[in-house]
Order: sequence, then structure tokens, then C-alpha cells
Amino acid sequence: MSEEHTVPAPSHESSLKRRTEVFLVDDHPAIREALAAAINSKISMQVVGESATADKALYFLSHHSPDIVVVDISLEDAHGLDLIRDIRSQHPDVRVVVFSMHDESVYAERAIRAGASGYVMKVEPPQTVVDAIQTVSEGEVYLSQRITSRILGKVIRQEDYLEGSDVERLTDRELTVFEMLGEGLSVREIADQLELSRKTIETYRRRAKEKLDFETVAELLQYAVQWAYGRERDPSSVPGSDPNNGNGEPDPAPDN
Repeated sequence: MSEEHTVPAPSHESSLKRRTEVFLVDDHPAIREALAAAINSKISMQVVGESATADKALYFLSHHSPDIVVVDISLEDAHGLDLIRDIRSQHPDVRVVVFSMHDESVYAERAIRAGASGYVMKVEPPQTVVDAIQTVSEGEVYLSQRITSRILGKVIRQEDYLEGSDVERLTDRELTVFEMLGEGLSVREIADQLELSRKTIETYRRRAKEKLDFETVAELLQYAVQWAYGRERDPSSVPGSDPNNGNGEPDPAPDN
């Protein structure tokens, strides 16, 4: 006896275009709640999950395939740029939008080079993230007009990307270590969070010290704290990023 297959009558919802599925990664519950409310208010989108950590996000993605992942740069267990690279390498069909307090002039280009398709600062309302999700879901890149103009200006002028402030010369990993030092983390804490050896973190710290032209680690730490504090107070004052170092880098050899 052959098995019968019934085809359900199309409902109003099923006749509509499939909703864009979004997964949220942010360690602040209130931000996830605000984003979820804004996204779910759109008939064309729905939040299918959320996480406060990179590990839980990657675990979810290993079992589900949302269309868009909204990621913060600062997470409890990882740096957002590393998570972006992991998502893009393990799940190339998933698009990433960054929603972060980190100034776009420092991190937008780095995030795009890591594999993100959009960047929105947290000074913007959740609706801007919805707009970014819509743009990215259509296969385009979402950046502010300021960053778009800046990137195009560099291309037109064929600008040497190593010119500019000293902070621009730091690679992604050096900038991450520099930033975490400014936030008060010890070398051991940074090593544990980034899952690298203490010697490796010390090497990144030494490279940052040399590029920023400081004689001692104490001078570097003082500047890192001032830089982090100033960035939180006035993001527009932060210097730009270095597009030559955006695709990740091998871990350096430990100091001898």
C-alpha cells in the first residue's frame, strides 16, 4: 500500500516571502532585548536565538543556519573580530552585522576585512540595525556614510594605509591586546581570554610598545588606559584603522 502524502493549503504566512532569520550575540541582556523587539516588529524578520558568548553562538550555528548574525566586538569569552572570522570560515553563507560601542573609525574596516557585511555603532537606535540587516540580507554592505566616504577616498587617492596615527599601525591582534590592557586586564587574563600563551601576549605587547614608540611597558599601559578612556568619552576622537592587517595574522613567536 503506497504511503499518502498530503499537501497543506497555503496559509497567508507561508505565501509570504520567508522571514530573514537573525541570531544575536551580545553580552548585555538589555541590548539583546531591545534588538529582538525591533527586529521581531518587522514582518520580514525574526530573531531565532541569542547568546552572550562566542562559544554558545558557534554551538548554535553548528546546529542551525540563520541568515544574519548580529555580533558585538566585546564579548565575555572572545574578541568579536575572531568570532566574525570563525563564523565566515565555518558558515560562509551566514552574514554578519556588527553592533558595537567601539568606534567605527577604528573597527569598521577591520570588521569588514574579517568578514562582516555591516557595521553599526551602539549610539545608533535599534532601527538602524534593522536597516543594516535588510541591506545585508540583499547581498550589500552596510556602513555609515562617513566610513563609506573614507574608504572610497583612500581608494581614489591610493593612500598609503600605514600613514596616519601610530595606533593605525597596530595589527588587529596588537590592537586587541592594547585595548584589553587599557581596560585593566593583566597579561594572564588576556592570554586566557584569547586562548594564547602568556609569551605570545607579551610579544604583542612588545610590538605595540615599539610601534607606539614607548620605552617602557609602564608608559604603554598609561597610554592604553588614556586611549580606552578617551574612546569611551569621545569616540569621534579615536584615530582610524589599518586596512593592511585585517585578515588576521599568525600568532607571533614568543619573546626569547
